Amino acid sequence: MSSSTNATQSQYLNDFLQNPLFANLPSNFFTHLHPTPLPSPYLVAVSEKMAAEHPGLVNKFHDNDTVEIFTGNKVLSTANPLASVYSGHQFGVWAGQLGDGRAILLGDTINKHQQRLEVQLKGAGATPYSRSGDGRAVLRSSIREFLCSEAMHALRIPTSRALCITGSDKYVFREQPESTAVVTRLAPSFIRFGSFEHWYYNRRHEDLKVLADFVIEFYFPHCREQQNPYQALLAEVTHRTAELMAHWQSVGFMHGVMNTDNMSILGLTIDYGPFGFMEAFDESHICNHTDQQGRYSYKMQPSIGNWNMHALGQAMLPLIGSVEDTQAALSGYSSNFAAKWASLLRSKFGFSVAHDSDKQLEEDFFSLMQENHADFTLSFRQLSHLKNDDSSKDDALLNLFINRESVKVWLQRYRARLAIESSNEVARQELMLANNPKYVLRNYLAQNAIEKAQNKDFSEVAKLLSILENPFDEQIEHEKYAKLPPDWAKDLEVSCSS
Repeated sequence: MSSSTNATQSQYLNDFLQNPLFANLPSNFFTHLHPTPLPSPYLVAVSEKMAAEHPGLVNKFHDNDTVEIFTGNKVLSTANPLASVYSGHQFGVWAGQLGDGRAILLGDTINKHQQRLEVQLKGAGATPYSRSGDGRAVLRSSIREFLCSEAMHALRIPTSRALCITGSDKYVFREQPESTAVVTRLAPSFIRFGSFEHWYYNRRHEDLKVLADFVIEFYFPHCREQQNPYQALLAEVTHRTAELMAHWQSVGFMHGVMNTDNMSILGLTIDYGPFGFMEAFDESHICNHTDQQGRYSYKMQPSIGNWNMHALGQAMLPLIGSVEDTQAALSGYSSNFAAKWASLLRSKFGFSVAHDSDKQLEEDFFSLMQENHADFTLSFRQLSHLKNDDSSKDDALLNLFINRESVKVWLQRYRARLAIESSNEVARQELMLANNPKYVLRNYLAQNAIEKAQNKDFSEVAKLLSILENPFDEQIEHEKYAKLPPDWAKDLEVSCSS
């Protein structure tokens, strides 16, 4: 690369970053530090769609300078890197001070939609909050977070985004030695419930107010106009969190570690670790083998979301002023979840209007999936293809169930329900196919991509990303990516180190 080209490249990357808004908070909210370099970094993957939101980044990622910067080996002059402090409840137990143990905020960027986003490197080295950890992320977990962040965005679920992964041949030990990697992830903010808990449990109510005022000013300015802005803030987060839980349930997504330090104040899905998408349906399924008690199983997620909201409410009580006002802000959780869940299910079942019989009909379909261990994603996708008035296309759905006859009985009721609203078959199918994905990030698909990447073949990561970016499209040429998981996939486990 010529020096002039290098200068142009560096200038654009300097323009890419601005001083982070978070750095405007008092100095006890964070620690300024530089990432720890990794030897001989290389590009693993890039989200071209995410890069396109910052047009100057397009076609820049094969440049060594760019790779060095997004690994943390070089720090731009416009960057102001920091790691933030927070605390939290982990598996329902107060864990005390935590913080960005392996994530470093480089700065903020403005995308082409004029949205301000924090740019964070995950796996960029130890921080004062690493708690004896090495501050590194491994290639395996980095690929999973990269792919799932972009997959969830394509599923229209609020989430942090992922821009790229860089890797290195430096090894760290988890359950076994693994190569390291860095994920560049972006979100309007990575402030968590635990950020508020930190100041509450340290009896630093002035700092608690500073944080709440900051969040209101930059993310929820409409709350300022309310009689009690802090109560309005809690009510807004309650609403967003309840809807997020409904979104997760609707696609069979399980987060795996719903600790309060992993809950976004903006209602985003953040901190992808031992996540999973439901395959053979089991409402008690636990995607995280570290979770021995099943606290974060699929069926528990909505109630845990509510538990976490109450933990946040407790932390905000000194600002809101009374238990009654705090409870009032939290009281909307159940109704918010129920309303969003009902709306999402109407689309998944192809109903254009609500009917009194819907809840029972929908619950009975879930019961059939439970009894027959039917695949969550494929069951809804095949249901989307059925005809309104005859059973000529029923076999693909029936073949997913052991007890076909029980499903046939349910389908009679389903078609009778469609007749109530004089359902238009084409419109119904279009609605359902746009809300029941064909492709999700199954664990075995991620594992295949990871194993190739560990041998320096990153093609499967790129291919899988391109498929998951269009989860509702048929993509006939990629049909095998929508099939039932192979037998060996039953032995795959993910844990808090994933």
